[in-house]
Amino acid sequence: MSLTRYIDTLNVLGDENRIRLCALLRERELCVTDLVRVTGIAQPRVSTHLGRLRDAGFVRDRRKGAQSFYALDNARLPKTAQAFLDEATSSGDPTLEGDQQRLHELDAERLGGLPDALVDQIERDYSPGRTWHSLAAGIAALLDLGDVLDAGSGDGAAASSLAPYCRTLTCVDTSERMIDAAKERLANFPNVKAQVADVHALPFANASFDVVLLFHTLTYAEHPARAVAECARVLRPGGRLVLLCLDQHKQPEVTSRYGERHPGFSPRVVRGLINRVGLVVESCGVACREAKKPHLQVVLAIADKPPRTKSPRSKA
Repeated sequence: MSLTRYIDTLNVLGDENRIRLCALLRERELCVTDLVRVTGIAQPRVSTHLGRLRDAGFVRDRRKGAQSFYALDNARLPKTAQAFLDEATSSGDPTLEGDQQRLHELDAERLGGLPDALVDQIERDYSPGRTWHSLAAGIAALLDLGDVLDAGSGDGAAASSLAPYCRTLTCVDTSERMIDAAKERLANFPNVKAQVADVHALPFANASFDVVLLFHTLTYAEHPARAVAECARVLRPGGRLVLLCLDQHKQPEVTSRYGERHPGFSPRVVRGLINRVGLVVESCGVACREAKKPHLQVVLAIADKPPRTKSPRSKA
């Protein structure tokens, strides 16, 4: 590569926002709206940066309906730029990690755990108002929950859909920043409280909740077995644990950037963790598979705490 080409590459990457966009577009397509939501950069600026990256041959675009989707053009990307982005994305930079976390949250918000086939079908059969979000809201309206604990709630995205159907809803997370975000998101629900707490040592009495949600928390927990045991402890007899986690996989380079400690748990392992704490597994298996590579799968487990047995009356 000529010296001029090296200089051109450095000029293209000589802007923090363009580096952020390239890092997000390395392995998947995103539209301008997605990039604005994840980065917080104004839409005109995002479009300008994408135009610069496209002209330089760094990104390619594809039309789908009224939207354009962008992805890094790995086939044309200079090796110097590839090496630069490899180092930048593995450096632990808080800005880049924050972008990846917000992208992960955006994906979770959109999919909400629905099977990919169902999401695809909804998109094919779209009519005004017919979206996966409206479907999820309609299904949630069928719920009639009691006292619920969301263990590892993050910013309260899942809790916000369930809050109207709970007698009380308690959100806990180890991140003070996430709990602050959850408090803001859930401020309009008087039956909800959010607090910083560790799933390994929940600050609640035995048998405090009718339902415990453990949504994508297990892979972050230092001691998964202890986390499941704590969730079982605070469940009331007859109560229910609902657990979501990544299936066991061999792509730690994808998930470790989000701070995950474990490369997923197979349904067999999840079933074993639940059985060991005295809960009865009603179902446990792969619930959905991501459409994009590396096609990570999600395990859904539902387990109940046996009701108390009445002591037989002593004979006179």
